[in-house]
Amino acid sequence: MFMELQEMLDRILKGADCLGTLSFPEMLMFAASRQINAIAVLKDGNREYYLAIQNGEPEGAIYIDAGGALFGDDAVVRMQTDGDYVICETKPDIIDALVMGCRIFEKGRIRKSVSSTVPEIGVKSQGVGIVSLIVRRDKIPLNGVRVSLRKDGKIVGSDITTGNGEVSFRVMHGTYTCIVQDRTLSVRRFEIPFDESHQSHILDL
Repeated sequence: MFMELQEMLDRILKGADCLGTLSFPEMLMFAASRQINAIAVLKDGNREYYLAIQNGEPEGAIYIDAGGALFGDDAVVRMQTDGDYVICETKPDIIDALVMGCRIFEKGRIRKSVSSTVPEIGVKSQGVGIVSLIVRRDKIPLNGVRVSLRKDGKIVGSDITTGNGEVSFRVMHGTYTCIVQDRTLSVRRFEIPFDESHQSHILDL
């Protein structure tokens, strides 16, 4: 039976619009920021992990291995959170039907794996605000590029550039590591200072 399930999921994904490959926390933050309907999938050997995302929220889960399949909360217990997931935008009616058979009722474990995109304000002198980043190549803004912002090894923001090559994050003043992955999956790292005098940066690839 689970072979039929795998075939069904493969058919759905084949007809879906894949938006990119993201780490587990980045994938959840990206889905929430866009409020999309999607399936996120990670295949690791004979193990397969699926999340059904409804309006930006993980509402269903499926885990498949050689022994069979688990659904909903049982699948979440097995969910791998340190791998990269392919996220594919899917029609809402397909997600609705999928979630009916694998609904997650206890989301605590998923929420714990996601870093907050808005750090708490500590000392007022640290400051907080919006940092804007524009990604270019040969002075031409790049659309659809994945940009992640990290601080002390933790993800504090992740988004995809718009048509003008721009992304923005609300963060505290400080220095951040910016990771840029273009459509060729090439990765570049930048150190980004952010304070009142450094509110925007141009990143030339």
